[in-house]
This record gives sequence, structure tokens and C-alpha cells, in this order.
Amino acid sequence: MKKRILGKNLEVSAIGLGLMGMDHAYGKPADRAEMIRLIQESVELGGNFFDTAVVYGEENEKVLGQATKKIRNQVVIATKFGITGQQRIGNSLENIVDSRPESIRLQVEGSLRRLQTDYIDLYYQSIELIQTSLQKM
Repeated sequence: MKKRILGKNLEVSAIGLGLMGMDHAYGKPADRAEMIRLIQESVELGGNFFDTAVVYGEENEKVLGQATKKIRNQVVIATKFGITGQQRIGNSLENIVDSRPESIRLQVEGSLRRLQTDYIDLYYQSIELIQTSLQKM
């Protein structure tokens, strides 16, 4: 698979695997064992770039961590902070937004634990949060 460079030297597969649909936004969560196999098969086919987020649910990061624990040095993990959950307000689902420094520290510590790793390759603020913040300006 073709590779691309992010930033100065982060080499990622041209096709990444986003994990949002495994747990979040598209119906009931997918089968854990099936998702682990999918992630591992992606690596076997040359993929190395995986994207998740705290808001997708704790199990989402746990599945990625379990699938990549033995091959951590072969994969690039991206996860996001800022949206810590969702709440129903009236008939709509609203994001719970928290990007205070103390919250980011708790979010990254939780992600590291769930991902079963001691580093995250790409850690960034959820785009939904950025859009929400811009709308309030």
C-alpha cells in the first residue's frame, strides 16, 4: 500500500481505518472479535493508520488497543479529545465539550490505558468541537 508522510516524519498508509462506525453513530456496536480481526487484517494488507476518539465510546479504543498491542510498533494511532460524551437535550443529541487542560490530561490518560500503549502518534481536538467553538464566536 502506498504511504504518505504526515508532518515531518509520520509515515501512514494512504488508506486509514476510522473506527467510529464500530461503536458510534451508526447503530448497535459491531462484534468485538470481528472488529479485532478487521483491524489486524488491515495491517496484513499494508494499512497502518487507525483513527478513534474518546466520544466513540471506551470500547472503541479498547478494541484498537487489543488488536494492535503485539504490533504497536507497526501502527499509527490517532485519537481525539474534546468531546467527552453526549447528552439528550429535548429531541436532539448534544456533544459534551470539555477541553480544559485538566480534562485533556484525564482524556489522554484514559486513552493511553484503553489503547494499551504508552504513546499516541497523533492526538488532536475533535473537529466537531472546533466547529462548535467557531459558531459561538
